[in-house]
Parts: sequence; structure tokens; C-alpha cells
Amino acid sequence: MAKALDLEEQEQLDQIKHFWQKYGNLITWVLIVILGAYAAWNGYQYWQRDQAAKAAVLFDEVERAASSNDLARVQRSFADMKDRFPKTLFAHQAALIAAKSLHANGKTDEARASLKWVIDGAPDSAYRDIARLRLAGLLLDAGAHDEALSLLAQPVAASLMGLSYDLQGDIRMSKKQNAEATSAYRNAWQALVDQGDYRRIVEAKLNALGVDPQVSESAGNAK
Repeated sequence: MAKALDLEEQEQLDQIKHFWQKYGNLITWVLIVILGAYAAWNGYQYWQRDQAAKAAVLFDEVERAASSNDLARVQRSFADMKDRFPKTLFAHQAALIAAKSLHANGKTDEARASLKWVIDGAPDSAYRDIARLRLAGLLLDAGAHDEALSLLAQPVAASLMGLSYDLQGDIRMSKKQNAEATSAYRNAWQALVDQGDYRRIVEAKLNALGVDPQVSESAGNAK
């Protein structure tokens, strides 16, 4: 009986050897790939955390510099962020702050470039939408109406639609296109239903064009 058991064990061992000879290399490489991918994922997660922590420090520097109106420090710190941490949200948030500071100090071209950088590369659509609206505002100030309208023709988050329509109305007014301006302001007024203070500003613009949006809305509801 013992001999039979030994033979059975030997047969199983031979099968295992045969299986390993046939598939051993494949199994080894599969394990290497899996373990390598896991190690790479952990390394990437660590790298992301490390990048975010370092970017946060520079973001604070940009924010402090902007608060103290130290334009040279804003430019230096933001340039450093773009070079070292261009893919972080902190860098794109810093770009919005830097653009505001640059514009306030007459560096309009640099401000536009900062906003364009956010539009082209921010990983979060909210940052891209905000940058698009701000850049359109700067283009309006510069008289580049068609370029501004082209930017605003692109969709933005629902929470920003009222701002986009209002800005479109301002651009149309600058182009003396009163009918189009009225339509844009009406859309803004409807979209800003939860933003009372801003909605009143848009309502005043409509009133200046001879339109009472509340009367128009009541008439529409009556129908």
C-alpha cells in the first residue's frame, strides 16, 4: 500500500514538473507584470501626493504675493509652479490668481497668457470654464469682441451659464447689437434665479434696454 502511495505521489510530482516546465516562464512573467504594475501604482500615488504637497507650498506663496500686491514675487512663484508642477490643480488655481494680479497691475498680455494656459491644460473643467469667462472679459475690455464671443460659445457648467450669458450681453451691447444683447440678458436673468443680487444687476441692464423681465415672464406664464 505504501508503494502505491509513493508511486501516486511521484506521478503527481512529475505532472507538476511537466506543468511548470511548460507554463513556468509564463506564470513568472505574469507575476512580474502584476507585481510591477502594483509597485508602479503605489509609486505613482506617492509621487502624486508628494507633488501636491510641494505644489501647495508654492500656491501659498503665489497667494500671499498676490495679497500683498508683490507682482514680481507672483510672477516668480507662478513661473516656478508652471515649471515644476504643471499638471497639479494647485498650479492652475495659482494661474487664476496670478492672472488677476497681473491684470490689476497692467500686465494684460501676461494675464491672458495665464488664463489661456488654464484653458488649454487644466485637468478640472471648472477651472477651464472660469478661465474662459475671465479671458472673455479681458478680450471685451480690449475690444476683441468676436474672439470673446467665440470663447463664450463653448459650453460651461450650469452654475456658470448665467455669468456667460451676462457677459455675452455686455459684448453685444459693445457691438451695439441691442436685440442680441436683450436676448442674452434674458437668458442670464433666467439662469441666475438663485443669485438674487447678480440677477438684479442683469435686470437693471434689461430695464435700460426698455425690457422688464418680470413682466415678460408673467406674460409668458399667463399663456
